[in-house]
Amino acid sequence: MTIYTMMLAASMAIMPSCSKDAPVLTQKDWAGTTTYFSPTDEKGFGTYYSPYTGYVGDPMPFYDPVAKDFKIMYLQDFVVNQTGTYHPIWAVQTSDAASYVSMGELIECGGIEDQDAAIGTGSTVYNEADKLYYTFYTGNKYQPTASESGQVVMLATSPDFKTWTKDKTLYIKGEDYGYSKNDFRDPFVYEGEDGKWHMLVSTYQNGKGTIAEFISDNLKEWTSAGVFMTMMWDRFYECPDLFKMGGWWYLVYSEKHAAIRKVQYFKGKTLDELKACTANDAGIWPDSHEGFLDARAFYAGKTASDGENRYIWGWCPNRPGQNNTDVGASPAEPSWGGNLVAQKIIQHEDGTLTLGPVAAIEAKYTSSQEVKVMALSAEDAGAVTSDSKAVTVGTDVSGKTFKLSGNSYMLLSRLNVHNHLKFTVTTASASDKFGFSFARGTDSEKFYSMVMNPESDTKRKLNFEEEGGIGYVNGIDSYVFDTPADYVYNVTVCTDNSVCTVYVNDVLAYTNRIYGTQKNCWSINCYGGNITVSDIEVKYY
Repeated sequence: MTIYTMMLAASMAIMPSCSKDAPVLTQKDWAGTTTYFSPTDEKGFGTYYSPYTGYVGDPMPFYDPVAKDFKIMYLQDFVVNQTGTYHPIWAVQTSDAASYVSMGELIECGGIEDQDAAIGTGSTVYNEADKLYYTFYTGNKYQPTASESGQVVMLATSPDFKTWTKDKTLYIKGEDYGYSKNDFRDPFVYEGEDGKWHMLVSTYQNGKGTIAEFISDNLKEWTSAGVFMTMMWDRFYECPDLFKMGGWWYLVYSEKHAAIRKVQYFKGKTLDELKACTANDAGIWPDSHEGFLDARAFYAGKTASDGENRYIWGWCPNRPGQNNTDVGASPAEPSWGGNLVAQKIIQHEDGTLTLGPVAAIEAKYTSSQEVKVMALSAEDAGAVTSDSKAVTVGTDVSGKTFKLSGNSYMLLSRLNVHNHLKFTVTTASASDKFGFSFARGTDSEKFYSMVMNPESDTKRKLNFEEEGGIGYVNGIDSYVFDTPADYVYNVTVCTDNSVCTVYVNDVLAYTNRIYGTQKNCWSINCYGGNITVSDIEVKYY
C-alpha cells in the first residue's frame, strides 16, 4: 500500500459519516439577529494606520515639497522593546491623509552606549539650498551618568527621504544654555518670516517649563535666542508645533500633566501676542475651553499643510486587555502608542481652531447600508415614535424622523468593520440629554455610550459611559463647548475597526477606542426630556 493510500484511508476513517443526525453548518444571520457578538477585532486598519507589528508613537508629519505628498515619520514601538535601544524612526507616506504606504525604518537607534540609544520625537524640513532633508530628533542616553546629558537634539540628513545619514557633529545640549540636561527634547524646526531657520525645544529652566528657541542660517550652526515661551504653572508642553494660518500664529502642543494628557493650542495675531498668552502664567486661552482640540485618546498631535489644507496627526492609544474602560485616568496615563489618526484643522473667523473629518477619509465609505430598527425600549421606559406613530421593529430609518422621550432608545442594524455614521439630533431644551451606543445587543449586560451631557444651561460635554457596568468612565470625556442656540446637533462618526472619531457641528472632535464596535448593533438613546432624530445614514467600505 502506498503512503498516499494509507493517508487517504486514515483520513476517511476519522471523517464523520453523512447521516441525518450530522449537524448542518449555516451562515450566521447577521441581518436578522440582535444578540451581542464577541468578535476578534480585525487586526488590520484601513484608515487609522497601524504597522503590521507594534504601534505608532509621536507622529512627525511633513509635507514634502519635492514629491508633493505627506511623509509622516513616527516612533516605532514594538510593545516589547529592546532594553535601552528603542523607538527608531519609521515613516508612511500619503497624498490625502486617508490611505498610507509604509516606508519602513528610516533612522535607526544608536547602540546602547550612544547618545541616541533611544530616539525621541522631532521634525523635518527640506533645504532648497543643498537639496537635503533635515530631520532633527531627540537623542535619549541610556542610563546617563551625572556628567552626561539625558537628552540632546540630534540631526540626520537625506537626499531622497530614503537613505539617512546621522550628523555626528551636531549635539545641542540644554545645559550649555542654562536649560535642563535631562529634559531637552522634541525639537521643532521651521523657516521664519525673517528668512532664518528657527528651532523650538521643550525643556525646563530653573524648574519652570520652557520652550527654548535657537536660530540658524544653514541648519547646522545654531545660536540660542533665549526663551521663546514659558509654560503655564507646573505644566510641560510636549511635541510643540508652530505655524501661521491666515492672519494668526498658533502653537499646538500636548500637555504632559497626567490630569490633562490632551492636545491644546494657543493663538496670537503676532508671535509676541502668542508668547504673551503664557507670560507670567497669564492664562490667555484661545477659546472657551482652554484650547483643547480633542479628548484623551488623541495625543502627540502635530500638523502639516500642503498649502490648501492643514491636517493634524496624533496617536490613539490601545487599551490593555481590550478593556474599554482602561483609559489611563489620572494619576495613571494611557498606554503609549497606538493608531495613527488624522484630522483636519478648521479655522473659524475669530481665529479659534477645531478639528473635523478629513474629506478623503469620508469619501472612502462608498457603500450605503440599509438601516432598520432592530429593537426598542420597553413601554414603561419611554416612547419612540415616527410621524406621530409608534415605531415597530423592522422599520427602515431611511428618510424618517423619530421622536424619543423619557429613557428610551432604538437599537439599529449591525455595523460593519469600517463605518461612517451621520445623524441629526434636535433637543427640545438645553437640558434634554441624549447619546449613542456601540458594542450593543439585545442581550448585552454592558455596552458603551457617548452621552451628550448638559453641564449647565449653556454648556455641553460628551461623556463616555459603560452602561450596565461602572457608568461614567473618568478621564475620557470631551472638553466643554457651547450649547447650540438652536439645539441642533449634527453628528458624524468615522470608525475603523476599534478606533472611532466623533464630530459635532464643527465645534467638537472626540476620538476614542471602543472594542466590539464592529459587527454589533448600535443605538440612539434619550436619557430624559424629548429629542428628535433625523437624517440617519450609515455607509461603509
